[in-house]
Amino acid sequence: MHKFYTVLVFVFMCSASWSQQHNHDHSDHKGHSHGQQVKTKTTHDHSSHDGHDHSGHKHDGHDHSGHDHKHDSHGHDDHSGHDHHVNNFTTDCGSPAQAVHHHGYDPTGTAIHHISDANVYTIMDKIRIPLPMIIYNKARGMEFFSSGKFHAGHHDDGHSGYKDYVLYQGNIHRITCPGFESRDAFIVQGFDKVELKSAEGKDIEKRYAIIDGKGYLIEQKTIWDGGMLGGGSTGFVDLSPTKNVISMILVSLLLFFLFRAAAKKYSGGPSAPSGVQSFLEPMFQFIRDDVAIPFLGDKHEKFLPLLMTIFFFILGLNLWGQVPFLGSVNVTGSLTVTAVMAIIVFIITNIKGNGDYWKHILWPPDTPLFVKIILIPVEIMGLFIKPLTLMLRLAGNISAGHIAILSFVGLIFIFGKAGESLGGSLTGTAIAIPLTLFMMAIELIVAFVQAFVFTILTASYLGAATEEHHHDGHH
Repeated sequence: MHKFYTVLVFVFMCSASWSQQHNHDHSDHKGHSHGQQVKTKTTHDHSSHDGHDHSGHKHDGHDHSGHDHKHDSHGHDDHSGHDHHVNNFTTDCGSPAQAVHHHGYDPTGTAIHHISDANVYTIMDKIRIPLPMIIYNKARGMEFFSSGKFHAGHHDDGHSGYKDYVLYQGNIHRITCPGFESRDAFIVQGFDKVELKSAEGKDIEKRYAIIDGKGYLIEQKTIWDGGMLGGGSTGFVDLSPTKNVISMILVSLLLFFLFRAAAKKYSGGPSAPSGVQSFLEPMFQFIRDDVAIPFLGDKHEKFLPLLMTIFFFILGLNLWGQVPFLGSVNVTGSLTVTAVMAIIVFIITNIKGNGDYWKHILWPPDTPLFVKIILIPVEIMGLFIKPLTLMLRLAGNISAGHIAILSFVGLIFIFGKAGESLGGSLTGTAIAIPLTLFMMAIELIVAFVQAFVFTILTASYLGAATEEHHHDGHH
């Protein structure tokens, strides 16, 4: 029954989120449109009326014969939820752009938004808590301000800019064009992007902030990939705590107080488990007796704090992400988080590895030479494949579950044509609730299973690295 109520709250939250955006798109914003897609006209010159309002501007001096100007009740063509990508910006700084409302429900954008990290902590898609921004600008040095300056809206796109920074899909970006450094605030009408091919045939995506009816190029997020994935070095380094960082701090504090309360009860002498002890003690004993001791033997007490930290940290974050109104966080579904945890396991395993461990990797004993030539590269590759699988398995399973749940909830808006069909919405709800209930039950199991799998694999790697081998010279 509690699970049923949770799903109802989750469905209501998503319905309220869409309703808020639907009303937002149909209201008067006094000259600018929030959270909208942007495209440019390809058939006639805009140089003489940059930044005009399409819903009622004058067309004097232009020949519009042959163009379709049939508009819906909002003054824009009904694009039925399709994305509109700009493909003819003539310059990266100040190309004329026409604002176009974005209609319909976008299931892909909604799912990606809910599982992505952001510089804003969002609760129930309505309450947005600003986070501190800590930016190292290569030209200006350290800068400190609040993400509240961006006035984040739907999908955490900023309605305002600060200096030469804007907030796009919850992440801070910098405008590359000069002239914004001294501006404390300005209105951002929307964002759009261009997908191009470079001279080398690589895919290039340019993103633009629309300000005063003109498009200004914004930098991509810094990606340390050497350019292979389209990333590069930007003019600033973002050191700000994000939604995932805040969630990790909150979960860590919660776990600290839970274990502190249990420890105080144990300090009073032997007693039957009660309260928080009844929840923590069975899991603690399970990890110790069925994971640590079988794989590590006499050395289990040395590595028990590490194994317990990994298990309860992952479990706590997985369960925190199951509560829909606490920010819809996807911490363990983030590759950056799982990568750091996998790297820590990799470093500890190889530092604690004994001579036998390295001998079996670099020069396997009792093995013919021609087999060693094949085996040694495989063993060295295995050193790096192990943390890679730890990273991908956890992130993939958690993210996939969140996307599946959001997809089922999205059936309500897909069947209902984003609120246009009451019968479709009821049909979508009838389908979405049982499927979402089922997936949330599966996700609850996955939360425990993935914490257990990461922990048991860590124990097996440590056990293999510290195991004593005895070679008597014959088989």
